[in-house]
Parts: sequence; C-alpha cells; structure tokens
Amino acid sequence: MGSNKMTLTDEIIQHVQSLPEPLKVEVLDFVEYLELKNKKSGDDADWSALSLSSAMRGMEDEPSPYSVDDLKERF
Repeated sequence: MGSNKMTLTDEIIQHVQSLPEPLKVEVLDFVEYLELKNKKSGDDADWSALSLSSAMRGMEDEPSPYSVDDLKERF
C-alpha cells in the first residue's frame, strides 16, 4: 500500500493546475529562469537573453507606436 503523502513535485503540479493560464505562463517563465540560473550561474550573456526574452514576450503582436517617419533624422 502506498503512502498518501504527496511529493513536492506533486504539490507544485497541484497548485499550478489551479491557476489561470496567464499565471501558468508566469510560472513557466520562472521555472525556465531557475533552470538557466542553475545551469549557467555567473554567465551574464545568458541572463541578458533570458531577461530580454521575458521582457519582450507577447509584444510581437502589439502595434508599434512609431512609423518610418520617426526613424528619419532631422536637423
């Protein structure tokens, strides 16, 4: 007969399953951050890539507030 005690992984899964989708995305971001931190502690390039990808997530569908005219240099 098995024990009724849940493992830590089971508890985490139970909590995550009850969250709405946007919060599940945040949990995934955090888990990926922890994996990267564990894998490459001290490597600033990896931290920058993770920070940038996290900051930019979902922005590809947003309309830009700038036009081509904003790129022109004026004197």
